[in-house]
Amino acid sequence: MDVNQLMKDAEAGFSTVKVGDSYKQSALTFLKQWLTDPQFSVYVPQLEHLIFAQHFDYLLDCFYQIIPFGTGGRRGEVGVGPNRINVWTIQSSAQGHSQYLLKKYGDAAKTRGVVLTFDVRVFTGNKYFDPKLPNPVLNLNGKDLSQAAAEVYAANGIKVFFFETFRTTPELSFAIRYLKCVSGDMFSASHNPPEHNGKKVYDEFGGQLIPPHDEELVDEVTQHVIEIKTISFEDAKQQGLIQLVGTEVDNAYIDTCTKLSLSSERDIDIVYTPLHGCGSTSVQKVLEKLGFRVQVDPNTSNPSGKFEHVTFNIPNPEVIQSFDSTLAFAQGTSADIILNSDPDADRIGVMVKHQGVWKFINGNEIGGMLSRYVIEKKKPTLAGKKGVIIKTDVTTNLITSICTKHNVEIIGNLLVGFKFIGEEMNKLEQAGRIDEFLMGCEESHGYIAGNYVRDKDAVVAAIWLSELSAELKKKGKTLIDYLEETYATYGYFRNYLTEIRLPGAEGMAQIQQIQNGLRTGKDLSFGEFVMQSMEDWADRKPFVSETDKAAKNGLVFRFSPVIGTTSIKVTVRPSGTEPKIKMYYEIGSEPFAIERVSEVRDQMEQLVKRLEKAFMKVCYKCVGVDFPDRGFLLFWQLPLADKMHYFEIEPQLAAIKDLPVDQKQAKFAELSTFLGSNPIQKFDEAFKAAYGSSFSAYTGVSA
Repeated sequence: MDVNQLMKDAEAGFSTVKVGDSYKQSALTFLKQWLTDPQFSVYVPQLEHLIFAQHFDYLLDCFYQIIPFGTGGRRGEVGVGPNRINVWTIQSSAQGHSQYLLKKYGDAAKTRGVVLTFDVRVFTGNKYFDPKLPNPVLNLNGKDLSQAAAEVYAANGIKVFFFETFRTTPELSFAIRYLKCVSGDMFSASHNPPEHNGKKVYDEFGGQLIPPHDEELVDEVTQHVIEIKTISFEDAKQQGLIQLVGTEVDNAYIDTCTKLSLSSERDIDIVYTPLHGCGSTSVQKVLEKLGFRVQVDPNTSNPSGKFEHVTFNIPNPEVIQSFDSTLAFAQGTSADIILNSDPDADRIGVMVKHQGVWKFINGNEIGGMLSRYVIEKKKPTLAGKKGVIIKTDVTTNLITSICTKHNVEIIGNLLVGFKFIGEEMNKLEQAGRIDEFLMGCEESHGYIAGNYVRDKDAVVAAIWLSELSAELKKKGKTLIDYLEETYATYGYFRNYLTEIRLPGAEGMAQIQQIQNGLRTGKDLSFGEFVMQSMEDWADRKPFVSETDKAAKNGLVFRFSPVIGTTSIKVTVRPSGTEPKIKMYYEIGSEPFAIERVSEVRDQMEQLVKRLEKAFMKVCYKCVGVDFPDRGFLLFWQLPLADKMHYFEIEPQLAAIKDLPVDQKQAKFAELSTFLGSNPIQKFDEAFKAAYGSSFSAYTGVSA
């Protein structure tokens, strides 16, 4: 096809997308390179299709930038272009990373080498691609990406330690330390949607890169890669540049994890699910080795990048619906608790049967309970030393209250990202104080203890939650009783997370609009909530790099306490790994009599709902959206455009009740395609609020 005509068509199409000219010019520059450079020839058929099909918003998003590093590394949608995960973005990253390692470590980089592993992800396509044309990203999986990177490291003379089958992120961190490598890569998108993949880059300590080192790597990748060197995987193996690893590292990792146990109690029945991910290689093995009774949910135990039996296909322990399949299985067993882990098994989720009803416990609540548990277990053994717990700024201050009352040092003002917890662990180790380290945690269900990794590990919380549950069961109590006692003793802290999801280049601009509107807006009004102060993380200077500046793009709003509370705050920050802006709410109280726990909980629930509405309405106003109250009843992770589109088509959805029976299902499928999997669950509460009954009951359409 004529490249000049394709570029003219793309330029005309981009002119219709609501983003700044700088985004459009950058996209055109990269697009021309991919259409003309022979190394990208395999991608051209799909690029021509995207232009002919006028998918200009999607195409611009694929090309307006080189996919950046965020709080967890480089991850995003698989696809074609520099702002997508594909073999080129992975191999160019590996080339830049190789150059970075050789500059930093010299020949030691070659001999000490890197470790590579991957999880279960595989890309099965999307609505934008033409299935009839060649597509080099179709069925691209983590092992493909890992091998592609290995071919680059080896070509640069850097030894590669390669896992042939999937492993967890924490085992990668362990392997770097165990094998004394200079670095490692995990090919995963953690708990992101199925169409995502990516890589997390780790340093020689087993932690993710922090500023300015991540900026140095980004600069090397984006500015200094002239040629991507490659050698075939098999040739590299024969030359000793790629060495397969497995059983020895696995056994050392499992043995080390079992030493984290703090109790000998094991009388508890556990149902566990890896959510189609890697946790069977870690969480399940460790629990069974420690002597726990573990049953595995058969529906979600098979490794699968489709996450087909996970509601919404979102394998995220933060989302209560991730338990749906396993909960149905557990109800036919004698289980006391359910544990799940995300695909790369660095995050944990838990539900507990309390008074015959299954209860979900969120990440902040888990962190509070585990902090109390480890302090009570280990404080007496510290020989007079204070002990240290580390958390991020947005993680519950219930932990701060617990530490203060027990005279435990709390490092609690860290930027978001577990890499900052790992760095504090490095400082403790360098100061000879790592034996004082009790636990590190973040609100998004991530926890670590010991000195064997520098990233979160689902295994830690799985062990402690299981043995704590066993101890409580012996007393006729559950984790819910323990949580309520914790709140009564140290204060009730209601933490709540929500977000505005804004995909695409236009969404990127809207995210900046919201953050800038909140940062610079005068006379901001939040209804009944009176703002006391605003803290801008950008004031935490100096900036040591652009990545440091990006990490400090956070705002903290503090409001005057109302009756029954001691503190009210909201933290706002753009996500570093997904196209969304996140809001973290926290309301705190003084300690109270345990008999008042239900009363206090109800007060907090009502208050946080009012706070969310008041704050979010201001955020929506920053992008010119008058958001309806019923919008807060929609599934919280739906993109904003989809939420607004739902209200546009809601009358048509309701009108399905008047159609002939044989037409209802087809009409519903036509209207709800944009909602993805499990659509009714995503809007049913909002529908009920308008029509007085569930969608299925109202229309006769089943899920």
